[in-house]
Amino acid sequence: MLRGLVLVLLPVVVFLALGEIVLRVYLTQRIFYDVEMSRYAQLLKQESQNPRMGHEHRPNESARLMGVDVEINSVGLRDEEPRPVADRHRIVFLGDSLTFGWGVAEEETFATRLEESLSVQTPTEVLNFGIGNYNTTQEVELFLEKGLAYEPDQVVLFYFINDAEPVPRKSRWSFLANFRIVTFYWSRIKQLAARWSPGQTFQAYYAGLYEEGQPGWTATTDALVRLAEVCRARGMDLRVVLLPELHALEDYPFDREYRMVSEVLRREGVPVLDVTSALSMVSDPQSLWVSPDDAHPNAEAHRRIAEASRDFIADGGKVP
Repeated sequence: MLRGLVLVLLPVVVFLALGEIVLRVYLTQRIFYDVEMSRYAQLLKQESQNPRMGHEHRPNESARLMGVDVEINSVGLRDEEPRPVADRHRIVFLGDSLTFGWGVAEEETFATRLEESLSVQTPTEVLNFGIGNYNTTQEVELFLEKGLAYEPDQVVLFYFINDAEPVPRKSRWSFLANFRIVTFYWSRIKQLAARWSPGQTFQAYYAGLYEEGQPGWTATTDALVRLAEVCRARGMDLRVVLLPELHALEDYPFDREYRMVSEVLRREGVPVLDVTSALSMVSDPQSLWVSPDDAHPNAEAHRRIAEASRDFIADGGKVP
C-alpha cells in the first residue's frame, strides 16, 4: 500500500513543483490580477491586532505590483512621511484599493493629483489611508485607531460598491497563497464556476449586499454614522465621494444602491458626491481599467476622478 501511495503521490508532487517553477518564470513576463493581489497580501500586509480591521500595511515595506512600484511609509501608508507639524490644511483620505491606487504609480493616483491641485489654492497635505480589500467598517476603524492622531481638518471617504461586504475572516488555508500555481488555477476555477453558475452575475452579487438585513450593509451604515458623529464632535469636515464600478457606465446598474448610501449620509448632514457621470462619457469602459482582467481605475480614470471631485473637496477646506 505504501509503495502504491508513493507511486501515486510522487508524480503529483513533481508536477506541482515543476508547475510552480515554470509559472513563476512565466509571471516575470505576464501580469495576472489574482496572483498580484496574492503577492500584495504576502509582501505588504500583516494581520492587525484589531479584529475589526483584520489586516493593515506593514510599515517600511516595498514591492513591485501590477508593474508599478509601491512603497509603504513608516506609519503604514502608501504616501510620503506625514509632516511632524500640520503647517497646512490636512486631509485624510479613507478608502480601499481604489484610493490606495492599485496598479497606478503613486504620482498618478487621485490622492496625489488632488494634493497638488488643492495646494494651488491652499497649501494642503493629503494623507492616503487607502488599503486594499478594505470595506467601510475597516476604513472607519483604521481612522479611529490611527487617523485621528493626525488631527486632520478634513476627512474624505471614497466609497465603492463592494464596501458593504462583511469584514472577511482570515482563512485557515491562507498559507496556500504562497504557491503561485494554487492562486493561478484557483482563479481559473472561480471564473469557470461564475460563468456556469445560473443567474449569479456580479451585478446581482453587489445589489444583494444592500438588501434589508444584510450584515455587511448594516455594519456599513453603522460605520458611516459613527464616522459622522466623531468628525462632527471634533469639528472636522467630512465628505464622501462615490466611486463607480467600471464594467458598465452608460446605464449604471448601481444607482439604487448609491442612493441608499447617499440617504444615510444626508440624514447625518454629510455632503456626498457621485463621480460616475465624470467617467460615463467614455464609450469603452475597459479603456479605464488597469489591465484586461482588472477593472481597477487606471491613471486616466484617476485623473478624471481627481478633476470631478476637486471643487467638492475644496469647498470643505475653505477658511471662514
